[in-house]
Amino acid sequence: MKQAIALRIGRSALAAALAGGVVLAGVVPAANAAPAAQKRTLGPFGYGGIRLGMSEAKARATGLIVRKTINAPTKCSAYDLKAQRYGGDRAGLFISKKQGVVTISAPSSVKTPQGIGRGSTPAQLRAAYPKLKRNTLYGTFATVPGNPKASYVFLVSKNMVLGVTLLLTAQDCLR
Repeated sequence: MKQAIALRIGRSALAAALAGGVVLAGVVPAANAAPAAQKRTLGPFGYGGIRLGMSEAKARATGLIVRKTINAPTKCSAYDLKAQRYGGDRAGLFISKKQGVVTISAPSSVKTPQGIGRGSTPAQLRAAYPKLKRNTLYGTFATVPGNPKASYVFLVSKNMVLGVTLLLTAQDCLR
């Protein structure tokens, strides 16, 4: 990935974001997704009515998000999707004043258009995204098919995908 998306909050915080938002210690995926969310997908440009690049005012006007106050080193606004609320210092999406929505974490039952989400196996992930990359900062990630300005970042254990986040590749929130 380009340096423009280098996270200064660290890999453990990013890993937590992939499991459902930023948390300063540990990864605890939330599991309360709304039944309607099961039919939606994450990407290539957003989730439901929330789109990458959408202004904070427009994102709030959808009625799909709730503002959060978290203790994390970011200059952007933190929100949760109403369909997926997180406790503590976790957030489901971040909104930049300059760039609008820059990250959206998938609710636990939501998958990418290629069928990858929480519970997918590493083999399924590799089959869906043959150009997967790894680095020490992001872990496992891939360019989003159909949107070269975005990436999927996958939190992967040895046995399964624990979370997926859609990330605007050149963003100013998580540095």
